[in-house]
Amino acid sequence: MKKEAAHKINERITAAEVRVVGDGIEGGVFPIAEAIEIAKNAGVDLVEIAPTAVPPVCKVIDYKKFLYEQKKKAKEMKAKAQKVVVKEIRFGPHIDDHDFTFKKNHAMNFLKEGSKVRAYVMFRGREIVYKDQGELLLLRFANELEEYGKAEQLPLLEGKRMMMIIAPKKK
Repeated sequence: MKKEAAHKINERITAAEVRVVGDGIEGGVFPIAEAIEIAKNAGVDLVEIAPTAVPPVCKVIDYKKFLYEQKKKAKEMKAKAQKVVVKEIRFGPHIDDHDFTFKKNHAMNFLKEGSKVRAYVMFRGREIVYKDQGELLLLRFANELEEYGKAEQLPLLEGKRMMMIIAPKKK
């Protein structure tokens, strides 16, 4: 079973009239037979590029070249898409000020380079009774990083860890 082509070309175009466009071609609306004749005289294909338009738009171009250009555009768009990187920073509920500052500076650098930061407080054993202390710690962390990023998710307790996500501010 052969896979159907993404675009209709030449005789596969079913519309009675089409708008013809292309390089070095006098554009306009033509009956389908005349449009195919124009493409054959130019030595290339008639490719339907906008089937929903009234009348459908067809381009006089070499089909293989057309597919190559489309693939190239798709690859370019994929390369321009931004990949989201999430860096993690882990705290304990009883963290010293120096350690907090050290981790805050790391998070600041991560946000400056455009990465998201997932900060979480890990509760071990009976430390879970200090969950309010962990929440205050995360809120203080978000407050001190306010000029570099904004809290995307407020502190949320999941099992034995309370986490928060901070996204970088747009430049």
